[in-house]
Amino acid sequence: MSATTDPKRGGFQLSQLIYDTRYRSMTIQIVALVFFLLGLGWLLNNAAQNLAALDKGLSFGFLGEAAGYDVNQKLVEYHNQMSHGRAALVGVLNTLLVAVLGCILATFLGVIIGVLRLSNNWVVARIMTFYIEMFRNVPVLLWIVLAMAIFIENLPAPKSFRGDDASMWFSETVAVTNQGIFIPRIMGTDYWWLFGVAIVVSVFFWRGINKWASDKQDRSGLRPSTWLIRLVALLLPVLVVYFATTAFTSGHQRDFLVRSTTAVASLDEIKVGKRPDLCFVGGSTSSLNASRVLEKFDIKYRRKKYVTHGGALEGFISGKCSMLSIADADMDQVMADVKENINGDGVLSAVSVDFTTGRALQIDYPALPAKGIPRFEGGTHIRGSLIALTLALALYTAAFIAEIVRAGIMAINKGQSEAAFALGLRPNRTMNLVVLPQALRVIIPPLISNYLNLTKNSSLAIAVGYMDITGTLGGITLNQTGREMESLLILMAIYLAISLTISSIMNWYNESVKLRER
Repeated sequence: MSATTDPKRGGFQLSQLIYDTRYRSMTIQIVALVFFLLGLGWLLNNAAQNLAALDKGLSFGFLGEAAGYDVNQKLVEYHNQMSHGRAALVGVLNTLLVAVLGCILATFLGVIIGVLRLSNNWVVARIMTFYIEMFRNVPVLLWIVLAMAIFIENLPAPKSFRGDDASMWFSETVAVTNQGIFIPRIMGTDYWWLFGVAIVVSVFFWRGINKWASDKQDRSGLRPSTWLIRLVALLLPVLVVYFATTAFTSGHQRDFLVRSTTAVASLDEIKVGKRPDLCFVGGSTSSLNASRVLEKFDIKYRRKKYVTHGGALEGFISGKCSMLSIADADMDQVMADVKENINGDGVLSAVSVDFTTGRALQIDYPALPAKGIPRFEGGTHIRGSLIALTLALALYTAAFIAEIVRAGIMAINKGQSEAAFALGLRPNRTMNLVVLPQALRVIIPPLISNYLNLTKNSSLAIAVGYMDITGTLGGITLNQTGREMESLLILMAIYLAISLTISSIMNWYNESVKLRER
C-alpha cells in the first residue's frame, strides 16, 4: 500500500454522525429541525387549549357574517351588509393598489435620484444626498402623517368650489380638495371587455415587432426604425374596437318609473321647476345614461344614491324618491312589485325614452350640487389618504432605491463608459445602452427587498384612515368578531402570498435581463 493510497473504509457506524464531517452537518440540521417542530407543536397545542377553555374553537365562519361597517375606499362593489370576507377582499385590493402605485413611483424617483447623485454638478449631487439622508433617517410613519397633514391643511375644502367665482381644473373636470382629487370616470358599455382584448393584441404585436427588429439586428448589425410601426400596432386594435362598439351602442332605451299627482306619458310633462328625486345606483353605466336623458329633457333633479339596484327600488317604494331608472329588468314585473308594496299616495307611470349616445365609452364628470351638503357627485374620487400614503411610501422607498441604483452604476468598470465615449455615444445614450443594462444585475436583487418593505409598510395606512387589509380584517373585523387568532392567521397568509408573488415576478424579471454570453 503506497502512501497515497486511501485506507480501506469499513461499514457505517453511528459514531460517524458526530465525528465524520460528511454526516455531522446533516445531523445538526435534523436535530435542529426536530426541536423546531417540537416547539411549534407545543405552541399550537397551547393555543388550541387556551381557545378551547374560552369556548372559542378555531373557526373561519365569521367571514360569511355581515360586516356592518363601511369602507371609504373600494375598488369593487361593497356595502355594510356584505360579509367580512368581502370587506377583507376590499382591503386586499386597497393594499395591492398602494403597493403597485408605490413601487412604480418609488422606482421612477429612485432611478432619477440615484443617477443625479452621481452628477458632476456639485449642487445637484449635494441636494440628492440631502434628500436621501433625510428620508432614510426619519421613520416612514412620520412621513405618512406629515404628507396627510400637508394635504389637509394646504388644499381647499369642497365648499370652496361652490359659487360663481369658483372653478375646477382642466375645463371644469378636475377638482383638487383637502378630501381628495375628483376626476372624470370613463364608463364602458356592455362591450367593455373588447377593449381588454384589443390591448392584449396590441401588446402581442408590439413584442412581435421588437423581436423581428432584434433578429434583423443580429443578422445585419443594423436595427431598423420601428417606432411608426409600433405606434400603429399599439393604436390600431383599440381604435377598431372603439369604432366597432360605437356602432353597437348607438341606440338605447331608458325606462323610468315616475310617481306624481297625475299620470305622466312622457318626460316632457314633468315640470322643470319641481326637481324630482331620482333613485340611482352610484357608479353604474345605467345611472349615467339616466342622468344624460334627464339633462337632455332639461329636467332639474336631485339624486339619492344607493349601492345596489334592489336598494334603489326599495327607496322608490318607500317614497324617498319620485323617479326610478329601470336597468336590465322587465318593466311589467317591476311595476307589479312596486304597486304591491308601495307606500304613500301618488300615481305610478311608466315612461320609455329612446336616445342615442354614439359613443362606446362614456365619461362621468364630477359635479358639486348648488345647495345642500358640499359633496361632489359623479366621477372618481381619489381620496387624500390614498394620495398621502402612496406619496410618502414612494418618497421614503425612493431614497433606498437611489442608493441601490448608485451602487449598481458604480459597480460597472469605468472602462465601459470610456469605450462608449470613444465610439461617439453621448453620456445619456451611454447610461441607457451600456451602463444601466449591466447594472441591473446588481440593482434588481436588493430592489426586491425594497418592494417587499414598501408593501409591508403599507400596513401603516390606518394612521391616515386608509382602509387596507390591516384596517379591515386586522382592525374592524377583528374587534367586532373577537376572532383574533383567525384574523391574524389570514392576515399573515395574505401578506405572505403578496410578498411571494412580488418576489417571484422580480426573480423572473431578473432572470430575463441577465447577461448571457454568445
